[in-house]
Amino acid sequence: MVDYDGRLHRVYAAGRGLDTESLRLWMREFARLVPAERPLAVLDLGAGIGRFTPALAEEFGGPVYGVEPSAGMREQAIAGAAHPRVTYLDGAAEDIPLPDDSCDVALVYLAFHHFADQRRALRELRRVLRPGGVVLLRTQFADSMPDLPWYKYFPSARAVDAGMYLTLAETRALAEAAGLVPDEEPVWATVEGPRTLQASYERVRTRALSTFEHLPAEEIEAGFEEFERDASADPDRPLPLFPAAVLVLRCPSGS
Repeated sequence: MVDYDGRLHRVYAAGRGLDTESLRLWMREFARLVPAERPLAVLDLGAGIGRFTPALAEEFGGPVYGVEPSAGMREQAIAGAAHPRVTYLDGAAEDIPLPDDSCDVALVYLAFHHFADQRRALRELRRVLRPGGVVLLRTQFADSMPDLPWYKYFPSARAVDAGMYLTLAETRALAEAAGLVPDEEPVWATVEGPRTLQASYERVRTRALSTFEHLPAEEIEAGFEEFERDASADPDRPLPLFPAAVLVLRCPSGS
């Protein structure tokens, strides 16, 4: 488990913030995956510092509930991502503080691997969704991990990341056991613009990625020394773009 009430909540915005264009593209992707009617009530589960939460309220028009167990992350969200239709709540994925059938959409953005009991969390999502609602599960899959450019500087990082995630088949099986109907395949979306080596270094060096909580200190130190040298020598080198996976889990309409 990663302690977001320690160092991470203070560096998260610098290392994991979203630019306006990336946020716009994500909203466009989400909009085409959810029910067409508006307004929609949305749960942002594992909302963190509220990167998506106000934009979800603007896009879907209904109340948005940002549920986040870390007090430090919630404080950042309340201070920096307030919105008239957004409520931030203290709560865990395994015990969502919302009534039955209260949401049309649930977004789980790179938080599923942090849930202590994924099976119970999926049952909770099933409980709070109305019939016909959807979960937008933005996650990685252990059997299709991207080869991110910064992995070259930290030799064990890719294996550490892969170890945090389930395979696609395992994820689908858990969802089905919870009463949700997963799509056969995830949607793959490219929603981030081009990034240079220097820009990547500036973001990664904040260590806002939970990966670094699991790496040896000597590997981190050596990796950043090499990363900084390369970024200084060739700062404008363009990096490849990697599509992001969103698996849609559907709440049966007849339930």
